[in-house]
Amino acid sequence: MPSTFSRALLVAVAFVLPTLAQAAQPYEPKALQAAQAANKPILIEVTAPWCPTCRQQKPIVERIAQEKPDLVILDVDFDSAKDVLKQLKVQHQSTLIVYRGAKELARSTGETDPAAIRGMIGKAF
Repeated sequence: MPSTFSRALLVAVAFVLPTLAQAAQPYEPKALQAAQAANKPILIEVTAPWCPTCRQQKPIVERIAQEKPDLVILDVDFDSAKDVLKQLKVQHQSTLIVYRGAKELARSTGETDPAAIRGMIGKAF
């Protein structure tokens, strides 16, 4: 029989993991096209697992995602998605691109100030 703590932990994990999983999804052209067609606010994150700036950006973006559940976040892997980087005209990891529908509203590279990132994303709402 699981302890009260174990049951509480299982319940917490059941609620937290789906929220984190929704924070960002891997970039797929169809997902971007669907979000653009629906005129949704979109954030494209260009990240690399070895990038310290990307690691600083991640918790900021996750907090904003929790506050703005309508935000579609698509994660582009800098190391493996070179064709996508060309399409998006991205040259560096830690690039954030904000769209509302098909219109690009903001872009930054290397930004780690939470207020600046929040302001950028806020343009889509």
